Amino acid sequence: MAYLFADTQVHEHTVNELPVMSLPEFIVQLNTWGAARLPFFFMIDFEKKKPWAVLLEELYINKPLVWYDFPAITNRIHEQGFSPPDARLKKIPLNVNEYRARFDKVMQHLRMGNSYLVNLTCKTPVQLNCALKEVFLFSRAKYKVYVPGRMVVFSPETFVSISGNTIRTFPMKGTIDASVPEAAQRILENEKEKAEHVTIVDLLRNDLSRVARKVEVKRFRYIEEIEAGGKRLLQVSSEIAGLLSDNYQASLGNLLAELLPAGSVSGAPKNKTCEIIRDAEGEDRGYFTGVCGVFDGHTLDSAVMIRYIEQTEKGMFYRSGGGITVRSEADVEYAEMINKIYVPID
Repeated sequence: MAYLFADTQVHEHTVNELPVMSLPEFIVQLNTWGAARLPFFFMIDFEKKKPWAVLLEELYINKPLVWYDFPAITNRIHEQGFSPPDARLKKIPLNVNEYRARFDKVMQHLRMGNSYLVNLTCKTPVQLNCALKEVFLFSRAKYKVYVPGRMVVFSPETFVSISGNTIRTFPMKGTIDASVPEAAQRILENEKEKAEHVTIVDLLRNDLSRVARKVEVKRFRYIEEIEAGGKRLLQVSSEIAGLLSDNYQASLGNLLAELLPAGSVSGAPKNKTCEIIRDAEGEDRGYFTGVCGVFDGHTLDSAVMIRYIEQTEKGMFYRSGGGITVRSEADVEYAEMINKIYVPID
């Protein structure tokens, strides 16, 4: 098979070894650092098999384990000699018939009532003519993470944020090209998209109620605009908030573990839906659709790891997908999965 960028594909050979822990070790470590108000970075995979965390002070060295760039905190260094690349991405999508087979397996469970919403994702081989580090430096996204030799993430989606004693989450479900006539009205009035969004809001409201009190939906189905590889997209979001107990920092590890995996990238009901996902996708997702975040000693901000490119010995892969309900159509969902493969660099 010939690739468009076969002569310019950029591979990064430095691979950082991640300080992986068991889930119980991860929980205890975050509880300990949280109680001491020590700033840290953490990452946990979708299956909760390979969580890890590191103190922020250890990331301010010449070759950090991970680079992060969040709205209010970053360890990014503006290096000399780097300018925005002419980033081009070649997609080699999953065969549509193979996608339909996975879709049909999910649809069977939905029709049997085993789930109401399943987030189905695929791993797409890609060819990229720039380095993952350049994607980290120059992509436009709310949350960016780069692990040398392993992955880059440029995610628009918050998992949870904590300020004071208030915990918030912002589920994102429903996307439309902003150039479509009356795009905002069309996406808000789309019954399939509305049903999907309502399901996720209900799921995440219940999730927050497990760790917080006075949980309520502060804003319901509002429009945000994001950039997507030269396109403007409208994304439908909601805001859910609740109150945590005093000294919640001493149980940060337990709090995060209780909320995982993220409902927006799994489905409802969560446990059964995760079984369906594993069966339909046929492999672990790893850190894709997992969660990463930063605790600065006072506040916490975290992201769902979507918009994700990973580098492996077999090449680069871009993981993407979307929510499937009984109203979904295979061809539409297949197109959405492919359209979400982009690098937001102009």
